[in-house]
Amino acid sequence: MPELVRLYIRNVAIGAGLSAVFVGLLLGFNVANLRHLILTSDVGYIAIALLFVFNTIVFAGVQFGITIMRMAEDETPPGGGRRDAIPLAEMVPIPVPVETRVTRRRIHR
Repeated sequence: MPELVRLYIRNVAIGAGLSAVFVGLLLGFNVANLRHLILTSDVGYIAIALLFVFNTIVFAGVQFGITIMRMAEDETPPGGGRRDAIPLAEMVPIPVPVETRVTRRRIHR
C-alpha cells in the first residue's frame, strides 16, 4: 500500500476517534438538549450515526491537513548574522522635471 494511503487511513482513524469523543461529549453534556432529542426519538440512532460520520469527515480532514502542512520543508535561508556590517544606502531625492500646462476656463454667467 502506498505511503500516502496509509497516512490518510491513519488520519481518518484519528478523526474517527476525535469524532467519537466529540459526539460523546455532546451527548454527555446534553448540549442544546440533544441527548433528550436523540433518546426520545424513534430514529435517534440515525442522528447519532450522522453526527459521528460528518464529524469524522471534518476532524479527519483537519487532521490530514495539519499532517500535510507539517511535512513541508523549511524554506528559510541558512545563516543569519549581523545586518549592520553593510551600511544602508542613504535615500537622496532626485528632482524630476515635469511639464505642466495650466488651463483656465472662463465661466459665463
